Order: sequence, then C-alpha cells, then structure tokens
Amino acid sequence: MVDEDISRRSIAITVKTAKLSARALAYVLATVGKKLSKHELPHGKMSVKKLMSHGAAASSIELSGDTALFDRVARKWNVDYAFYKTEPNKYLLFFKSNQADAMTACFAEYSKKVLKREKAEKLPIREQIEKAREAISKKERQNGAPTKSNDFVGRGGTTGRADFGGNAAKVAERSLCRRQEREHER
Repeated sequence: MVDEDISRRSIAITVKTAKLSARALAYVLATVGKKLSKHELPHGKMSVKKLMSHGAAASSIELSGDTALFDRVARKWNVDYAFYKTEPNKYLLFFKSNQADAMTACFAEYSKKVLKREKAEKLPIREQIEKAREAISKKERQNGAPTKSNDFVGRGGTTGRADFGGNAAKVAERSLCRRQEREHER
C-alpha cells in the first residue's frame, strides 16, 4: 500500500541537454511545477461556478446564519463547498456529492457550535427578571410615574408625596390651595 502511494506520487522527468547545470535544473523544475499546479483542482471555499466545473455531481443544503463559523468547521473537514446567497442571511450551500459523508459530519459539528453559541447568549432567569424590572422602572420614569417630590408642602406640613405624573401634581396643588382658602375664610 505504501509502494502504491509512492509510485502514484512519483513523476518521471526526462531532459535532453548537453550539460546539466544548476540553472538548467532549476528551470526544468520550475516548468514542471507550473504544469502540475495548473492541473490541481482548488479545495475549500470557492465560487459555485468553479465547484460545478470540477465535473463531480453537486448537492445543496439550505443554510441560515453565520457563514464564517461554517468556514472554520469546513476547513477542518477538508470539504469543497460554495455559498449562493438567496436572501439576506439565507444561503444555499453547494458541495460535491462524493463528499457527502464528510459534509454530514461537518454540518453536525457546525450545528452543535451554533446551538452552543445560542445557549451561551441566553441569560439566567434571575438576570432576565432583573433586566425586565429595570426596563419597567425606566419606562415609568419616562412616562411620569410615581416619583418623590420635596418642593411641595402637603397637609400637616409633610414634604414628601407621590407624584402620579402628568397633571396630577397641579390638580393636587390647586385642591390644596382651595382647602387653605376655605380655612382662612372661616
């Protein structure tokens, strides 16, 4: 099995030359390297057109969400794939059909990471309740909900009272003034 791998990777090069110098050998190796690199198919993320030009059948899956996270996972599994954007944040993920097993494993790992990330973003219930309380109190303050006011002297000389927002303070002040006028008239 090792011999087959070595024989498959070995290349025979014949060169006709009168004198083989280091420069001539470097030129030959550079030329062979260029020829070999032209015949290699690209791997990893590519355009849909390049993926289809590989000659292998392609399959697709709908993907919504973070494509960068999928890129990291796909590099690990060494799969060839391409994204085609259908809507904002919605993609068709094309891949070679002969890599279906690797893509299944890759997609399983990607979905685990997405679920883990969503779970990490959720706050504990107590913190959610506290945030809701803060939001309600902030909304009440903006709408003129009960707040303490020390600039008003009420019955019996009290200075603190609840202000129920809007016209409530003015109405209470007017009614107090009327009561005081009635007491002075007696």
